[in-house]
Amino acid sequence: MSGRQGVVAVVEDDSGLREALRRRLGAAGFEARAYASAEEFLRANAIAELSCLVLDVRLPGASGPDLQRRLIAEGRNHPVIFITAHDTAAARQEADELEAVAFLAKPFEGHLLVSAVEEAMAMTEEGRDRNRRKDDDSKPN
Repeated sequence: MSGRQGVVAVVEDDSGLREALRRRLGAAGFEARAYASAEEFLRANAIAELSCLVLDVRLPGASGPDLQRRLIAEGRNHPVIFITAHDTAAARQEADELEAVAFLAKPFEGHLLVSAVEEAMAMTEEGRDRNRRKDDDSKPN
């Protein structure tokens, strides 16, 4: 482990790929938690611990983009990486609209996912730093 901070949620319905992604991120030093669906992820109630999400575009039930929209509506705008076996212009546009850090078409190389997660983690840390500065600025002297 390289001691990286933050938790990555992987929401992928293919069990083999889900486990491979979890292992690859773990080997890169991230704590990765895997879920088979958006609903399973929501039931786990782990959003407060997350630094970023890796979401399959097409999932049974709510899609990855549906889940991201719900989280944003709840004020939980974590960096997201979309993955898909259905690389279409419409899917890429939707990912852009949801301000995805990356859009990876399956099959993709593991180092691309790790790089995208590193970028997402950096964004999360920058957001935490901004929030700390705001909190410090609002405290009375």
